[in-house]
Amino acid sequence: MSILIKPIVTEKISNQNNKRKYGFIVDKYSNKIEIKKEIERYYKVQVESVNTIFYSGTNKNKSTKTKIMKGKTFTFKKAIVTLIEGNLIDFYSEK
Repeated sequence: MSILIKPIVTEKISNQNNKRKYGFIVDKYSNKIEIKKEIERYYKVQVESVNTIFYSGTNKNKSTKTKIMKGKTFTFKKAIVTLIEGNLIDFYSEK
């Protein structure tokens, strides 16, 4: 199984692309060294630093006419990757 699950392409992260920062949802058991190696291998860029954030799912309750439905939101780990000057990741080009 790959460490990188999917890139994050939102307005907030896209504004950080000018500062050479990119966001990825990664495997929750991976560490910074593994994330750095995987991004360098897959995108062929040089990574300066990796910051990780773990989001735990929250419990949600929804009340309907017949019962209360219980659920939980998605638990994931996000990595913010800073690249070395001159490197660029283009998510929209075909490989």
